[in-house]
Amino acid sequence: MATLSSLFDPRLLQRYDVPGPRYTSYPTAPQFTPGFGETELRQVAAASNGDPIPRPISLYLHIPFCTSPCFYCGCNRIITRDKSRGEAYLTRLYREIAMASSLFDRDRDVEQVHFGGGTPNFLNPAQIAEVVDVLRRHFSFARGPKMDCSIELDPRFVDPDEIGQLAQIGFNRASLGVQDFDPVVQQAVNRVQGVEQTLGIIEACRTHGFRSVNVDLIYGLPRQTLEGFSRTLDITLAARPDRLAIYGYAHMPQLFRPQQRINADDLPSPETKLDLLRLAIDKLGQAGYEYIGMDHFALPEDELARAQRDGGLHRNFMGYTTHAESDLVGLGVSAISHIGASFSQNPRDIGSWEQAIDAGHLPVWRGMRMDEDDVIRADVIQALMCHGELDFDALGKRHVIDFRDYFRGALERIAPLQDDGLVELDARGLHATSRGRLLLRIIAMCFDRYLTPAADVATPRYSRTV
Repeated sequence: MATLSSLFDPRLLQRYDVPGPRYTSYPTAPQFTPGFGETELRQVAAASNGDPIPRPISLYLHIPFCTSPCFYCGCNRIITRDKSRGEAYLTRLYREIAMASSLFDRDRDVEQVHFGGGTPNFLNPAQIAEVVDVLRRHFSFARGPKMDCSIELDPRFVDPDEIGQLAQIGFNRASLGVQDFDPVVQQAVNRVQGVEQTLGIIEACRTHGFRSVNVDLIYGLPRQTLEGFSRTLDITLAARPDRLAIYGYAHMPQLFRPQQRINADDLPSPETKLDLLRLAIDKLGQAGYEYIGMDHFALPEDELARAQRDGGLHRNFMGYTTHAESDLVGLGVSAISHIGASFSQNPRDIGSWEQAIDAGHLPVWRGMRMDEDDVIRADVIQALMCHGELDFDALGKRHVIDFRDYFRGALERIAPLQDDGLVELDARGLHATSRGRLLLRIIAMCFDRYLTPAADVATPRYSRTV
């Protein structure tokens, strides 16, 4: 495996730093339409029950509430300190769980549950326990090591004793938001968070037997410097989290209102932003982390790293996962489901979500059925994003196509990337080089039929690739 430092080529990263999808799905969410609604969701769920081997289920629950706004955030969230809103939300969420569970046969085990947000620990442990209990009453949970139960945590609003309670509920994975420990940066993004406070939560997760701890950092934040970010990396790596996500800040104030509070003059220059990324890659490499893909790194013994080596890595709306063969059921405002060859999304505004549930309907806002071409391209993009390579003959046999003929146009678009040393082609297929692995999105975009007009790539709906 190439060293992490060999991934970094600033000249190429600058050239290919353009807006593009993150490919947590293909087709991506902008292709979803209101023509896919509750009726269509019921149809695809019923069809999924007919598989000869029952597919397991992954559950994603969106808890949208945060007590204060982080100015960099682009997530779907509601700012409030009124805890009663959580109770009202759960009342409707339980109705949605009951309706959604009725779509699936009970012999289909749930192998993964993930609480995202927002701030899931806006809810107290007793409320979270109640949610999990409701899920267990309506779905069949897998037993033993197959079962993953994960939660995103804001370390500012949880204490070590509560981590013990979460472990008793069944959680065995946690993801902690940090972003940067530099007080100057924290002030600029309205997220003041203590080092000891955060490290205490990491230690509590280990004490209580969590299988994995992930830490999120962001490079490119306002007033961020190499010196300050270096300290953040050193502190974080000393805690030895199992996984790290190093996100590039995407400044898109036209889409995300909180970002309008950020002074664009305080943002690092493009050159400094690249230096911040290089610093992170160098330090993670020296600390023994492996590059998984996109912004994700893991220790060699972590399940993500093992899944990548074994060919079992998968990418969906929860990021990288080991549950490749699951149907994903999203619950809560804005949540997205991926059932069979379909996608569906709940309303992004809480009012519409509430109205649908109060009327006794599954709250489907938009979605799509994938056609045969979508399925083929999704398989290709999944292989690229997870493993950085394509086996043309294997893909051709799987989909009964002549890969080189079917993707003639895509391979023509790949040619300049080959000239730049991002990919190599041989008789067997294509693989990303060490320099190309940080630009997997660029490689995948060559196979995305919805991005063929050049103007589409430049639209502001996608973050930049670096």
